[in-house]
Amino acid sequence: MSILFLVLLTASCQSAYLNSQKSPVLLDIHQESDENAFVNLKNFSNDFVFDMKYATADNFLKEKVYPCGECFLRVKTIKALLEANKAFMKKGYRIKLYDCYRPLAIQKKMWKLVPDANYVANPKKGSIHNRGGAVDITLVDSLGMELPMGTAFDFFGEEAGHHYQNLSQEVLDNRKFLKEIMLQHNFKSFDSEWWHYNLNNSAADKVSNQKWRCAD
Repeated sequence: MSILFLVLLTASCQSAYLNSQKSPVLLDIHQESDENAFVNLKNFSNDFVFDMKYATADNFLKEKVYPCGECFLRVKTIKALLEANKAFMKKGYRIKLYDCYRPLAIQKKMWKLVPDANYVANPKKGSIHNRGGAVDITLVDSLGMELPMGTAFDFFGEEAGHHYQNLSQEVLDNRKFLKEIMLQHNFKSFDSEWWHYNLNNSAADKVSNQKWRCAD
């Protein structure tokens, strides 16, 4: 086996994984030239709260399916999300993230656990999460407390939908606030899930299966 082949093979194996190592200083997302590259949100801002549900058993699957709680997204998604968070922060709130990019292998694992398209996107088609253009979010106040949204994350009932109105005025106002700011920053809502937002036109991106190794 030639040395050149070994070098190429090593490079290929390395590139198959996303880099989970945290930068010692915050990076500037506008210095990223590839809009479709996957990068770690934590390297570009300290202003988000993370509660990555699928890296724990605290989710509707009742099982941990991510090796660790990282939030990778495409560069263009992070650019829009940073601007949305700035708008929320001006009003005293911050985005809390439940889920970001999801490798196709994880989607397949979730489908195996719950093979029902009402709850999990069929991996044959893939979801926007698999394309790096979707985020599952809520808002927290200055004390880090979640705003009341009427249901828990991943509650699969009609009460979680944007069109459901039999809720308190506070909840309706909170959902409206979240939705209005996100729509102003190049995202669109998902009718049946108040927490789910897709970057506009992200459905055209390719499904990805890039995984990440957990940082030590």
